[in-house]
Parts: sequence; C-alpha cells; structure tokens
Amino acid sequence: MSLRLEQCSARVGTFNLGPADLDLPGGAYGVLMGPTGSGKTTLLELIAGLAPLTSGRLSIAGQPSNELRPADRGIGYLPQDGVLFDTMTVAEHLDFAPRFGGWTQARRQQRVEELAERLGLNSLLKRKPEGLSGGERQRVGLGRALAGRPKLLLLDEPLSALDVEMHADLAQYLATIRDDQDVTVLHVTHNPQEADLLGTHHFRLNEGRILPTS
Repeated sequence: MSLRLEQCSARVGTFNLGPADLDLPGGAYGVLMGPTGSGKTTLLELIAGLAPLTSGRLSIAGQPSNELRPADRGIGYLPQDGVLFDTMTVAEHLDFAPRFGGWTQARRQQRVEELAERLGLNSLLKRKPEGLSGGERQRVGLGRALAGRPKLLLLDEPLSALDVEMHADLAQYLATIRDDQDVTVLHVTHNPQEADLLGTHHFRLNEGRILPTS
C-alpha cells in the first residue's frame, strides 16, 4: 500500500506542519528522523486522520484519502505514548482490531496467541494497563497496532521505552515485517542505528519540510 503526501499542511494548536511531500512505495519501510518538536508526531497523526489536513493531497494506495475517516484508512498506528484503554486487558487490546474486523473467533485467538508469544506478553494477557511498565505498555501498543494485519503501519518511536535486550529482539521482529513486504511502514525514531537497521527509505523532517536522505 503506497503512501504519498503532496504539499500537505496541518495545524495542531500553535504548531504548523508543512507544506510537506513524501512518497513511500508499497512494501517499503520508511524511517523518519528530525529534531524534537519538528512535527514528526503531527505528520503521523495527519496520515492517520487524527490531525486536520489544512491543504494538500494525501493518497493511500493511490486513492485520494483527504476525507477518509481514520477507521477507513486501513492503518495500524502506534502513538508514542501508547494510549491503552484502562478498562481492557492486554488480551483484549490484542484482539481489538481483529474483533472489529470481523475475524472468526478461532482466527482471533490464534492471532492473540501469536502476538503474545512474539512480544513476550504471555504472562500479562489478563492484566490491565495499570501497573504495566513503560516497556510492557509499549509492547502491548505495538501488538495492538499489528493485530489486524494492516497494510500501512505508522510507528511513533516504537522501541524507545524498551531495555537493550527487548529493543534488539523487537527490532529484529520489525525487520521480518519489512522483509515480508506485505505492509508499508513509516517509523519515527531518534536512533540512527535503528534507522540503519530497518529503513529501506529514509526521510528527515526539518522546518516543516520532509527531505529524503537516501
């Protein structure tokens, strides 16, 4: 699923983003870097439909998407702060997208078990977010974003709250997603090693403009 931004601008509070251009082919793993406060999170929110697009053209899979509701964009999104639901267990978070996607019970259960095993969440499935560590919450958020097998995945510093061992493990897991080439990813990070390991396309956000770096 390709992603294209043409002269896109957004305003959140007093912050103005753009006009910004970005072209990410289907199956690519894009990595976006830039200074703190440069608008990387706002850019992801614009693509996801959570920040108002004030001008420009957004296309997903070659289709004009400016007016699409967030739920209709086929996107998996992991915000930087995780934003977990306090009333839902870890298992319910992992089951959220498949349940609303109309998956069968057996397929949903298989997906929850698969993600719990891969993300080290088996012992936490009955827990609610209260009391989870930052790294645990980050893994639950990543699992929720991946659960429905989206064709476009937006990740806002998905590995930042993890210890060294888990960071390396989940970075390798994201590499398998990249190599599968069935999903297009835009991944925000401040970590150059992470960017080099994962990215097939590299961008830098500076003063509201997106610049390809390779």
